[in-house]
Parts: sequence; C-alpha cells; structure tokens
Amino acid sequence: MSAVETGNTRQAFRNWSGHVHAHPHSYLSPTSAGELSAIVSRTSADGDRLRVVGAGHSFTPVAAGDDVMVNLDELSGIVAVDEDRRRVRFHAGTRLRDIPGLLAPFGLALANQGDVNPQSLAGAISTSTHGTGLGFTGFAGTITGLSLMGPDGSVRELSAEDESEVFDLARVSLGVLGVLTEVELQCVPAFDLIAEEKVVGFAELLDGLEGRMRSADHFEFYWFPHTDSALTKTNTRVDPGQAGPGHLAEAGVRHRWLNLLDKEVVENGALRLAVELGAKVPAAVPTINRIAQSVVSDRIYRAPGHDVFVTPRRVRFNEMEYALPFAAGTEAIREIRAAIEAKGWSISFPLEVRCAAADDVPLSTASGRETMYIAVHRFNKEDFAEYFRVVERIALAHGGRPHWGKIHSLGADRLRGLYPRFDDFCALRARLDPEAMFGNRFTDSLFGLTAR
Repeated sequence: MSAVETGNTRQAFRNWSGHVHAHPHSYLSPTSAGELSAIVSRTSADGDRLRVVGAGHSFTPVAAGDDVMVNLDELSGIVAVDEDRRRVRFHAGTRLRDIPGLLAPFGLALANQGDVNPQSLAGAISTSTHGTGLGFTGFAGTITGLSLMGPDGSVRELSAEDESEVFDLARVSLGVLGVLTEVELQCVPAFDLIAEEKVVGFAELLDGLEGRMRSADHFEFYWFPHTDSALTKTNTRVDPGQAGPGHLAEAGVRHRWLNLLDKEVVENGALRLAVELGAKVPAAVPTINRIAQSVVSDRIYRAPGHDVFVTPRRVRFNEMEYALPFAAGTEAIREIRAAIEAKGWSISFPLEVRCAAADDVPLSTASGRETMYIAVHRFNKEDFAEYFRVVERIALAHGGRPHWGKIHSLGADRLRGLYPRFDDFCALRARLDPEAMFGNRFTDSLFGLTAR
C-alpha cells in the first residue's frame, strides 16, 4: 500500500514495496468530481504537475509526483449498470477488491482478474494489468467507456462511438492523458472456478506448456529456482450450481476459513520465514526452496471466481514482468533458469508465468499478439538490480514488452519499436496535455519528453 505522512511543508509517499519515494507539496483526496476539477484546474494555473495514485502498487515511479498527488479513494462505487448489455460504469477510484461485492446484486462478475486486488480500477487499466487465460484479455480489453478530465478540469466522454480515436488510445494511458474519473467495463455472468493445483516436473511442464495453456480456461505456474518441479494452477469456469467436467465433478466449495488458513498462514507465513532466512543466509536458499516445494500438496477445490483468482500478498517484494510473444515464452524461461544457475544467484522468490489473449489496445502489453507473461521477484530487503537486468536482456531478445507498472529500464527509444502506435499515443498526449501537466520525470522518460 501507499503511505502518506504530513511533514512540515511537503508530504511523504512510498509505494507498496517501499522502493519508490516521493515528496509532493500536496497530497489530496477529493470527495466529488467538482472538487477534483478545481484541483486539476488550479494545478494547471499554478504551473505544477499532477499525478494520480491508487494503492501505490506499481513498482516503478509511474504514480509518484513532486508537486501534486491525488488519490481517488473517495470517488468509488458503481455509477450505472446496463443489465441488458452487462456493462457496468464505476467511479475510477474503486478498488478491485470491492468490485465483487458491488457486482453481486446484479449477478455479474469481472471477466478475469489478476492475482492481487488492492489496486484502484483506474490504476489497473492504466498500467495494462491482466490475469491469465488465452481466452481473455487484460482489463483494458474489457473497457467500453471512459470519462477523462483534461488540464482545464473539463470532462470528455469516450467510447467506441464517441471520440473513438481518443478512446482507443486512452484505454492504457499511464495517466498521462488526463485524470480518469469513470470507467465502464464489459462484465459477465457470475461464475465459479474449480481450482486444480498440482506439482509437476519442471522439464515436463515446459515441454508441454503451450498445450496446457491452450487447453485450460486459466493456467499459471510458479517455479522456485534451484528446484526441479513447479506448482501449476489450472482453473476451470463453471456456472454456480453446475457440476464440473470429468474428474472435477466432485470438487466441493472450499470453506472460507480453510482458504484463509492456506493463503494467510501457510502461503504468506511460510514464505516470510523462508525469505527472511534466505536474506540472512543466501547459501541456504536452494535448500529452503527444495523443502518448500517438497511439502506442497496437490488439491482441488471450488469457489467463486474472484476468491480463486486472488491471493493476498503480505510479504513485500519488487517485481519485473515481461510480456513475450506466446511462442517465445518457453525458451525464454529455459534461458532464465540457465542464467540463474550460471550466475550462482540465490533466488528465494518464484518465477510466475501466465498468458493472455491478443487485444487491440494500442499500449496494452498484449496488443496484437497472444502473450506469455514471465514475472520475477526479489524480496524487498534484497538487491534486485543484477537479476532483473539479466532477465530483462533475455526478455528483450525475444521481443518482450515490460509491464507498465513493474520495474524495467526502457525509455521512449526502445518502447517505440515495441508498440506500432506509440507515436500516435505521443501525438495525442501532446494535443490533450500540451504542457505535460499529467506527468513526472519517469513518464517523461517513457514518452520522450523533457520535464517542465
């Protein structure tokens, strides 16, 4: 989460992992659209810059600001529901963790989710956040409408029918086109997931990885370096009350307290002990990882979709994630493993591998291609620089694109070659925000601007 403390003249902000710090002179939480508009127009008149922050869950300085930072937590909840088309319009500050409860009275759900949910909706779509499953896009691919506030505090309504070119480019924007005040999403009927978690041999997994991903509704795996097996998670979608197919038919709804025990005590508690020990005694990490992997047991259970997708993350870390062309992912994973072994690193956190459908969102990490996502992590008390640098080099060699909210080293010169409509986006930014008010030094580096 983010932390904000009042100082003498400036505020102090740090992101969830503790890696990013900022000291804006103002940190504001407007309670109405009118109040937000006044903040934006005043910031523009003062010649300051403004960044919007949600949970502070990005691992880069993308939301950090030196002048004005704005949090939209008070602008939360449902604005309107089109039950016939299953489209739901939310205030942009709505946290992902609150959405299942908001949608429940309408029998609806988000089509897919990532594995954490503290983020604001605006933050999640603006950084191209995603879940897993080749039949599903990231959040941005489900957007059907946006409300965007410009530097003068006025709001423009965007959709495929209204200002379609702006809408197209604004679906992933890193907050540099203006302040998102409302987001409309295409939702789906509520569903359950039957979760099948199984430990398999690492070599066997990689040999059949593409087939596993194509045959499942949702598939991901976690591999702890220094081990020869991985934990796979295969999730099958079923309607509430409907039996699962084949051997999944007997999967029962898991008691929420058992879920809590596993996720909070077993997963987070054991992981904290392991990474704390590994940080103090790096040579012990391979043994710790092998022990941890050996005690993981296979299980099958059933729960509402959002309860299966999301796992609380209590142990803080820094993360890099790259989106690779789907067919390139398996070889990149092999190269990452070889690099870890060759370098002799002690890596206590697992690799996480997911996938997503191609979409048509210009700055989406899955734009125009089926995608395999490879994420690497380091405990926040450990140095990540060399590990991430080598993994990044491997990912880039395979045509990878960095997650917009996770650590990477790319600037505009490299990003331009990864996104066919990158220059279109930069031109739109220059038109909507010619003074680059909605930015900071980090976003300037991404889009080739010089700070004001």
